[in-house]
Amino acid sequence: MYTAQGKIDQNAMLEQYLPVVRRQALSLQVKLPAAVELDDLIQAGMVGLLDALGRFDAKAGASFTTFASQRIRGAMIDELRTRDWMPRSVRRNARSVDASVRRLEQELGRPPEEREIAADLDMPMDVYRQLLSDTNNGHLLPFEELVTEGGEPQAGAGAPQSPFAALVDSQQREQLVEAIGALPEREKQLMALYYQEELNLKEIGAVLGVTESRVCQLHSQAVSRLRARMVTDN
Repeated sequence: MYTAQGKIDQNAMLEQYLPVVRRQALSLQVKLPAAVELDDLIQAGMVGLLDALGRFDAKAGASFTTFASQRIRGAMIDELRTRDWMPRSVRRNARSVDASVRRLEQELGRPPEEREIAADLDMPMDVYRQLLSDTNNGHLLPFEELVTEGGEPQAGAGAPQSPFAALVDSQQREQLVEAIGALPEREKQLMALYYQEELNLKEIGAVLGVTESRVCQLHSQAVSRLRARMVTDN
């Protein structure tokens, strides 16, 4: 849509692409903690859309729809990354879980069981599971957030065509696939349902026959295993 002067009509484009922003926000929100407001994601997505309008170059070859979708998603992820989901104490405990998992895997030669991790941390099982629930609020982000703290795509860097496509380093991707393959069966199934089948937590709970809160705990534990394995492999 262009004005009489041949320039993009921003108001018309914003109105046209608002449903796209909303769809992306809804798709992302179901994978995030309840504290994340849909309006916040939509607002961030609109910022990404405005950025796309200002930066789009038809000569680059990509369609505006593709380009805008990338900028919209990137802006939403940038917004999420600016939020500090976990108190410092919880973040510190999360690092302790990662270290425990890494240590036990080396000692046992297999993924440690939940009770073994809790025992290594000298925590009652209910306290350990609560810690998993607390830390999971910082992990329920798109798949590209899992592997490295500093490797998230910036707004407009390109929305992944699939979850695995976000991991641009082929060696790192191979390591991650191998690490996922080494997860206990239920956690492996959970990761596939969440990141490949794109089910939400409630749907995964129905498939696995557990509560939504238990899905959060298992997801957090799986992430700790993956981080521990990636650090070990590197």
